[in-house]
This record gives sequence, C-alpha cells and structure tokens, in this order.
Amino acid sequence: MKVNCLTIKELTEVVGGGITPRMVRHYHQLGLLPQPMRSPGNYRLYTLQDVNRLQRIVALKQQGFQLNHIRHILAIEPESVQTRLIESLQQQYRAVMQQISQLRQTASALEGLLGRDRNCQLMQAEVLAQIKLLEVETKVGAEQLEKLWSGLDAQVHAHPEDFYESLQYLLPDLGDRSAIEQDLIAKLVLASGDVSLASFVRLHPQAIATSREAFKSGCQVIADTSTIAAALDQTRLIHLGCRVETLIGNPHITTAKEAELAFWQEQKWREKLQQLEKGCVLVVGYAPSVLLAICEAIARQQIQPALVIGMPIGFSHAPAAKRQLMQTNVAWIAIEGTLGGGLLAATALNALVESVIDKPDCHCYLQHKTVPMKKNYHQA
Repeated sequence: MKVNCLTIKELTEVVGGGITPRMVRHYHQLGLLPQPMRSPGNYRLYTLQDVNRLQRIVALKQQGFQLNHIRHILAIEPESVQTRLIESLQQQYRAVMQQISQLRQTASALEGLLGRDRNCQLMQAEVLAQIKLLEVETKVGAEQLEKLWSGLDAQVHAHPEDFYESLQYLLPDLGDRSAIEQDLIAKLVLASGDVSLASFVRLHPQAIATSREAFKSGCQVIADTSTIAAALDQTRLIHLGCRVETLIGNPHITTAKEAELAFWQEQKWREKLQQLEKGCVLVVGYAPSVLLAICEAIARQQIQPALVIGMPIGFSHAPAAKRQLMQTNVAWIAIEGTLGGGLLAATALNALVESVIDKPDCHCYLQHKTVPMKKNYHQA
C-alpha cells in the first residue's frame, strides 16, 4: 500500500482510531480536511499530508476538543501559534463555559423536579401536570411558574430530605459497578452536590479488594495535609488499627496553594514520602505536586502503597498527575480532570473504611466489572 496514493478506505485503515469514510467526508464538509485530488475514475486520493492531518484531528478529538475547536486550532499558522492560538482557545473556552452554564441551569431545573423523595412526589406530579398547561413565555405564565416552584419548595419543611432516594432518579446507570463502588460514588456526589461527578470517578480494577485488605491489616494512612487528615474517619480507622499521619506536617497549611508551595520548597516532605511503609494508603486532595512525586516514587520502586486516592485540585498539574497515577501499577481511585479536593478525597477513604466495618464479608466487588476506562489507562 502506497501512503502517497490512498483511497478513502485505505486512509481510514492507516489512521485507525475508529475513523470511517463517512466521518472523513464529514470532515471535508466542515473544512477540517482539504478536498483531496481525484483519480481518473473520480475516486478521492489521499497523501501522507492528509494522513498526518487526520491523525492530528483524531488525537485532538480524543483529548475532548470539539470539531469546531479543532478547526480553529488547525487553522492557526505556525508563526503565530502562541498568541493567536491562545486567544482563539480562550474564546472557545468562554463559549463552552457559557454552554455549560446554560446546561447547568437546565440540569438544576430537572434536579428540582426529579430529585424528590417519595414524600415530595405527590406535589411533584401536580407541578408536572400544571407545567404542561403553562404558557411560560407570557408574564402571567412566568408568575404562575414561580408559584408552582414555591409550592413545591414548601414541601421541604415537612420532613428531612432522603438523599439516597433522591439520587435513585438522578444518578446514571451504575449497574456494572459493585455495591461498594455504587455507595462510594453516591457519597462523592453528595459531598460535591454535583451529580455529573459520577461520570468522572475512576477506579483501578483492584482498588476495592486491595484497600479492604490493607485496612483489615491496620495499614498506615497518609494524607497530604492536616486539613484532609482531620476529615478522615478517625474512629473507624482506630478500630481497624490504622494510623493516620500527615505528609506535609505543618498544621498552618490549609489551602491547596500553600500545600503546593510547601511541598516544592521543603525537601523534608519529599524525603518523608520515600520513607512510607509498604502497603500504606495515600490520600491526596490538595497538592498535585504531591501526587506527581508519588507517581515518580512508585515508578522508581521507592514506595509500594496498597492504594492511592488521587484527587488534587488544579487546572494543569492536577489532571496530569491523575493521568500519571492511572498509568501506574498500583491500585488507585481518582476523579478525572480538574475535579477533586480534600473533602472528596476524605469522603472516598471514609466510604471504603465504612464498608470494611459494616460489610466485612462482602464480596460484591469481585463479581462486577469497573466502568470501562480510556484505553491509554493502565489496567491490571
């Protein structure tokens, strides 16, 4: 097969990544791919340059860029990349955030209706019936809609909220997760107040089994900061014989920014990291540099933790650190992307510890598969 003379079918076979001839023709229509030369029989013929461009499109698409973003990125000439590309991406980011904001409003309205426990569902049914009859575009209709919401909200004073019953109507299908994983995800959603978080939770296939064995053996538990250590379930951990320690041993460090700087500036915290016990559990909820150092120490076989809960916050280092964690050969739990924080990291560990005590003989996690992860993530 000559790469300088490919048919559209041969092009898709060379590029791979799930690309089909139909998608290639669509990219031509969008201007992502230039129109190729034609054979005497009017067949499209593609060159190595077309292969390279399509591979770039596939790579950017796999990173989450939408097709209109990719078109802008590819349109920027090399000599003006730094300035024009940043400006273009900023504009696209603002547009995406505006869309997310609008979708968040829609989601909030739907959550307000669907996220009702059984005690609120009679009023919910009445509101749904009346909404169908409203002409909300009119001023009178809008006022009536506000009254309906007020009536629905008035019911919340009659009883405490049943969080788990509400989540039954809002969470995505978690049928391929074990009962322990489902409970962990539900607790993370409740801790964040964001149902969409469920789609970003990632677990190594052995995370549940390995962590349960570690806790039962009274493992060392290390949090990156004292703030996160304080949020851990000390009572249950002591019952299991687990010792809680803090990696960055300065109680005055209470923010992600402070933790990040302290870990960079104080060599003693890096040295302490290399002295951790084999089979420990690490909980990182603040500093991405701590998680990056953990991944490096694992790669060099300087430490052998049983589990790493990697949920630092940040917009560049944190996602990179999580990607590196998910490629290590140890068990891990992470939240993909920029989402994370100390509360979520502590919640994840507390959910696991609670399951060990409340369900000591549970083996549900051995009978279910974890949610499929991106193919470049390591799976044992």
